[in-house]
Amino acid sequence: MSDFDYFTVVAEMRTGSNFLETNLNALDGVACHGEAFNPHFIGYPNRDDILGVNRAARDDDPQRLIAAIRDQAGVLGGFRYFHDHDPRVLDGMLDDPRCAKIVLTRNPLDSYLSWKIAQETGQWKLTDVKRRKAATARFDAEEFAQHVEALQTFQQQLLNRLQTSGQTAFYLAYEDLQDLAVMNGLAQWLGVAARLDKLDQSLKPQNPAPATDKVTNPDEMTAALAGLDRFNLTRTPNFEPRRGPSVPGYLAAAETPLLYMPLRGGPEAEIAAWLAALDGIAPEALPSKMTQKDLRQWKRRNPGHRSFTVLRHPVARAHHVFCTRILNDGPGSLRQIRDTLRRKFKLPIPKSSPDSGYTPQEHRAGFEGFLAFVKMNLAGQTAIRCDTAWGSQAQALSGFAEFAAPDLVLREEELSELLPDLARRVGHNAPPPPPQPLAETPIALDAIYDPALEALVSEIYQRDYMMFGFGPWKAS
Repeated sequence: MSDFDYFTVVAEMRTGSNFLETNLNALDGVACHGEAFNPHFIGYPNRDDILGVNRAARDDDPQRLIAAIRDQAGVLGGFRYFHDHDPRVLDGMLDDPRCAKIVLTRNPLDSYLSWKIAQETGQWKLTDVKRRKAATARFDAEEFAQHVEALQTFQQQLLNRLQTSGQTAFYLAYEDLQDLAVMNGLAQWLGVAARLDKLDQSLKPQNPAPATDKVTNPDEMTAALAGLDRFNLTRTPNFEPRRGPSVPGYLAAAETPLLYMPLRGGPEAEIAAWLAALDGIAPEALPSKMTQKDLRQWKRRNPGHRSFTVLRHPVARAHHVFCTRILNDGPGSLRQIRDTLRRKFKLPIPKSSPDSGYTPQEHRAGFEGFLAFVKMNLAGQTAIRCDTAWGSQAQALSGFAEFAAPDLVLREEELSELLPDLARRVGHNAPPPPPQPLAETPIALDAIYDPALEALVSEIYQRDYMMFGFGPWKAS
């Protein structure tokens, strides 16, 4: 049974409150009624009433609407409340321990720019990325200062009232909204039995770009915010799902105490062949599909063990994934995603695997189309899952660290020297040389690569380029 009679989502415009509400309403036994106390409408624009209480009745007696939401039979009701909503509601809401407070926050600069762009485009929600309206806004230093002051004043008031009354809120950051486990943790905190199997995919992030790319006057904005480094002006918003450690995908050598933690899209087959050759077995016989318990036991049995992973240049990695998982329709391909990309995203690739008439020009067009999809997918703007094969390597490494980070992060171009040296360090006297990279088919990356292609990939994988210092692929 819930400890609460009703709830409020304390948020602001452009903080993700629509997305949060949609997922709350997907829980059986939960009903969130929008901006119930917005002075300009009731619940949602063009709505006449909430639970039979119309706008006039609400304005005359706001507690009447509170009672209607609170007293719904068999439902935990709630609403979204912003700092400029009806102030008569605030005191009673904050003082009532039976009202659950969910506090949703976002980087104030991001919410301000999102609000400015929505004013320019008139687009306040995005459900289909093909209908996205692009625009840039003009940063107004004075207006932003007022925006931040209003938010800070309200948040300080909220925090103080909760502290002095001995209450605890459930705090969410904008980035937490993409975490299914956090959303189900919220359901548990609210005291409802229902859980989400997946997050709603109908609403898409509208402006997944660094702050400096969203304004017409980035230099003026940067100067105005000098000293306010907490706004992370050059940070690229990260909408990728958080990754787990993916232990079942790890490969251990049969006798040599080495453990390979693959980054999908990397030289997995080549490393597996080398690990197998170390101890004279077939690659398919390598110890794998371990649980975390199995891996702990392996580590205990192999004192002095070393673990490693291998980075691949983002251009080469994206091209490898395109060739093996999307362009190819045979074993190893993502056939369902392939079909959806051809049908919905008009990806210009053949209906089946390419034949001998397939040209480099066609390959370049198909690869560019795939990159355009990946950019939208990593920004959370598609309904297709964000596969680990094309997710960022930085995010995958963060997932490894949830269990144990690799001892060594190697680069593909260094393997000929570093892998044998690593094997010798753990006692292998005559390690074989690593196999040469497998040739890409049907068209090699060399045949289509140029600086424009590099620019496309670097824009998508900014985080990997920044974190790992990648230069142009040709230099690798």
